[in-house]
Amino acid sequence: MSERLSVLKTYKLYVGGKFPRSESGRVYEVTDSKGTRLANAPLASRKDARDAVVAARKAFGGWSGATAYNRGQILYRVAEMLEGRRDQFVAEVADAEGLSKAKAAAQVDAAIDRWVWYAGWSDKIAQIAGGANPVAGPYFNLSSPEPTGVVAVLAPQDSSFLGLVSVIAAAIVSGNTVVVAAAQDAPLPALSLAEVLATSDLPGGVVNILSGRTAEIGAPLAAHQDVNALDLAGADAELATELETAAAENLKRVLRPRTTDWTAAPGTDRLLSFLETKTVWHPMGV
Repeated sequence: MSERLSVLKTYKLYVGGKFPRSESGRVYEVTDSKGTRLANAPLASRKDARDAVVAARKAFGGWSGATAYNRGQILYRVAEMLEGRRDQFVAEVADAEGLSKAKAAAQVDAAIDRWVWYAGWSDKIAQIAGGANPVAGPYFNLSSPEPTGVVAVLAPQDSSFLGLVSVIAAAIVSGNTVVVAAAQDAPLPALSLAEVLATSDLPGGVVNILSGRTAEIGAPLAAHQDVNALDLAGADAELATELETAAAENLKRVLRPRTTDWTAAPGTDRLLSFLETKTVWHPMGV
């Protein structure tokens, strides 16, 4: 009996709910912490970044218009599916970050729990970020949070899965859509997460995932006039300064990189970073 050849996985981008190759046809080699080759990942281009923004904008109306309860249920469904593929992600995180199986399992479990945590916030954001304002006059004055729009996210370089989940879930739970540049040297957990998102109830285009050079992907996203906010979690100080300058052209919200312990309780700072406040005045019946 001849020896069986294993079927090698082909990793692709995730844009608009589909899995295209990079339009440039480029790939780059991904290795583990010891330098052993793992796979080829698509090397996204500026055109791929622009296509992802178009997909995110198209999905924004439906996702932001969904009820908070519905968004929470969809995020919880993603957590359910991650639980079912736990072993796969444990292996990928162990390879990506050079962790033991036990430590990688702890990272994956924390990431699944993080999805559940953010899912629970979907219908509670308005309670802490909005409310009735006391005004002098016969008016009701009510403030409520609304999503900013399309958020470009540079995923953390030091936490290929837990950090990735932490930045994606925080942005989408409130109704934003995202374009994500995966960790440059460890993109495989992100590209596998795309497969989970594609088979969950999450509408195509809500999350778009690109792999490649962080600076090359980040530049067109920061300058794009249809991107409303920028999360620089995965940018170094020099790149962050460049992208923040580009983002100023259309007054994007920018969350600068900071030292973050992704295993710690996330709090609500990142959750509230990509929200706008709408205030409505309404005459009070007399």
